[in-house]
Amino acid sequence: MSDTLATGARPEAAPPAHGGSVRTLLGRRRTYAAAAGALLLLALPFYLDRFWLQAGLFAMAAAIGAIGLNLLTGATGQLSMGHAFFLAVGAYGYCVFAGEGGQPVDGLGLPPWLAAVLAVLVAGVAGGLFSPIAGRLKGAYLGIATLALIFIGQHVLFNAEDLTGGANGRDVPAMSLFGLTFDDSELTVANVPFGSSEKLWYLGLLLLLGCGLFARGVLRGRPGRAMNAIRDHRIAAGVLGVPVARYRGAVFVLSSMYAGLAGVLIALVFQRTVPDYFGITLSLEYLAMIVIGGLGSVAGAVVGATFVSLLPQILTRYSDALPLVSAPGTGGIAPGEAARYLYGAAVVAVVLFLPGGLGSVWRRTPVRLAARRARKHPQEES
Repeated sequence: MSDTLATGARPEAAPPAHGGSVRTLLGRRRTYAAAAGALLLLALPFYLDRFWLQAGLFAMAAAIGAIGLNLLTGATGQLSMGHAFFLAVGAYGYCVFAGEGGQPVDGLGLPPWLAAVLAVLVAGVAGGLFSPIAGRLKGAYLGIATLALIFIGQHVLFNAEDLTGGANGRDVPAMSLFGLTFDDSELTVANVPFGSSEKLWYLGLLLLLGCGLFARGVLRGRPGRAMNAIRDHRIAAGVLGVPVARYRGAVFVLSSMYAGLAGVLIALVFQRTVPDYFGITLSLEYLAMIVIGGLGSVAGAVVGATFVSLLPQILTRYSDALPLVSAPGTGGIAPGEAARYLYGAAVVAVVLFLPGGLGSVWRRTPVRLAARRARKHPQEES
């Protein structure tokens, strides 16, 4: 060391730490996993029947809505119990804009793609009208205020029969985009008949990918840092120059638009909208999705939405083979009721033992495996 300092020669660079190799290995594994998952999702319509495709579409719609709610509640700390209201605005807005006028319900007869865009915008406008309240309330007070939206929405859906069809609901016009109609008119691809579910599958994947990437960009950029500052300490964020009321109102509008898009996709899958679906139970399910998946995480919202939306479908499909679960109307525990018990227990378990949600398991496991491999095969020091 003294000789080196005396001669002025530069010391040799230290060998790289294990962190670089761990990050490289982790990045490769995530890339391979993402590529394999994408290929699998693209191939599923060629092999799955209609039941599973519809279940997957419900999961995609739920994931879009959950991402929006996670931006609001998980990232910004605004409790919302009225998310189902904005889903209803999107679903019924699409039906009104795309439906043909006449008896028994009214419609404007617009092109379906334009009707979907307008329905999402109307959901955003509805969120914008509520945003002054959202920008000034917090905690339980905001939750109670948003809960009022559910009761207002249910009253309108049941009584505005000319637009909503009342308790019986109304049919949903098929989506049409670039000359392709997403209905049950048969389209053969590689000797596989494609109906409405197969066609909507790829539309749902595209919408979910776009919504996820946009939300991820928001959370990783300057708006995301401001939202997290508001969530962690609202007063301190204001002192640092963050326009708290403006951000909270803007996030509420963005979350409402996500919910509106989810409502449009749900309507296209159901092919009929009914008011009973858009009740307080649906809002509670969305809260369960983001808690189970992980607050403030896009991947966590997708994982939680998949878990909560697929669980009743799976229990219904295999109710004959499961203990204590029976088909609806035959006695015992109905699949939907059993699903609520299970994801209610999952919420408690996540809060107690896994605060980061199921999404944190996906993030932590590759890191631990890569670190363990780096420890077993350390780099040779020069």
